[in-house]
Amino acid sequence: MERSLFGTNGVRGIANEELTAELALDLGRTIGTMREGLIAVGMDARISSPMLKSAVLAGIMSSGSDAVDVGITPTPALQYYVRVSKANAGVIVTASHNPREYNGIKFVSGDGVEFSREEDSEAEMVLLSKKFRIARWDEVGRVYEDDANRVYVDSVLEKVNVDAISEKKFRVVVDCGNGAASFTSPEILKRLDCEMYTINCYPDGRFPARLSEPVEENVRELKEVVRAVNADIGVAHDGDADRATFVDEKGNFVSEDVMLALMAKYYVEMNGGGVVVTPVSTSKCVEDAVVEAGGEVVYTAVGSPIVAKVMKETKAVFGGEGNGGLIFPEHLLARDGGMSLAKVLELMATENKPLSELVKDIPRYHTLKTKVECRDRKKLLEGLKAEFEGANFTDGARVDFEDGWLLIRPSGTEPIARIFAEARTEKRARELLSFGILITKKIIS
Repeated sequence: MERSLFGTNGVRGIANEELTAELALDLGRTIGTMREGLIAVGMDARISSPMLKSAVLAGIMSSGSDAVDVGITPTPALQYYVRVSKANAGVIVTASHNPREYNGIKFVSGDGVEFSREEDSEAEMVLLSKKFRIARWDEVGRVYEDDANRVYVDSVLEKVNVDAISEKKFRVVVDCGNGAASFTSPEILKRLDCEMYTINCYPDGRFPARLSEPVEENVRELKEVVRAVNADIGVAHDGDADRATFVDEKGNFVSEDVMLALMAKYYVEMNGGGVVVTPVSTSKCVEDAVVEAGGEVVYTAVGSPIVAKVMKETKAVFGGEGNGGLIFPEHLLARDGGMSLAKVLELMATENKPLSELVKDIPRYHTLKTKVECRDRKKLLEGLKAEFEGANFTDGARVDFEDGWLLIRPSGTEPIARIFAEARTEKRARELLSFGILITKKIIS
């Protein structure tokens, strides 16, 4: 299989098998060669993260660059720290929502935005060439320590209406998924004067309570606790807290696409119009809500760095992905779980409505997603082009029908093909999904 080492979100693989300490060392040398000066390095709570972070730090130091070690921190916290500190770049050791045996290494530019695909390609060339900058024995870099979590929490609170939220004394249940959010989201809620109930808010890289991805089937406990304590809202994060998913006051999971549509509508209304950027995999409910509010949607390939890049180019008022990854440009051009939590509470407070009421006007579609094992990305893409000549190939193949759409695309982080189907009725969505599975298996068999 021909595949770039850098996927849609950096380098990922099974720790100590595909992503080894040796590779992490060379990735540290790579970023140290590309970006002289201070480089910030953080990690998630996975068991393998300290090993890989140590190797990255060693690589950076060997290049002659200094590093600031910020420890366990959410990805958006590391990115924000890079943007406002003296760091010229950043590295986050994380596999985000992937299973516990995986880990990853992602590079961040000096403005806090993840490396673009072009920058990733440049990094891969440096890595493969082994032409690293190597410092003399007396010019190797040093490592310092700092608290990115404090800087991040302070910045989130500066960007929301603290008084309006505090006045409501919201009762909130937060599930940090044993990840990096354990150090930030409870603190955000505390400083917003919320009555807080915590689930899995301690770091544990084994993910003993649930899988890291905060999709509905993984947050059953959150739904139960919201009902049990009569909470106003529940929120769940993935391992690196760049995503947030929500449960309303009735204990019902609110789909990620609906939350994206709700917040996009809020931002378009606040700005009197504007552009919202989102990938081709996003539900049409987002476009419906944005257009009704007087805005415009621009579609991109899947991947938050691509969404962030187009947001910058279009001066977008909002953006995000339909997986709980919302992007608030006034804070950071990156998926931001902590800001998502605070901004949803702000919307509830300023509108004086519960979450179930806020989302009831968002148009509803039946959206189904699944995945199929796929270890030959090139074969799948070639087969899709032959099968669907008139499709949109921005990312994989999006095929539009009169009563719905189907998207089949190879994952950039795992050896799988992701299949999305959406329609007005569940029956039609299931028909499209089944068709997508059948075509995918036929191509890769």
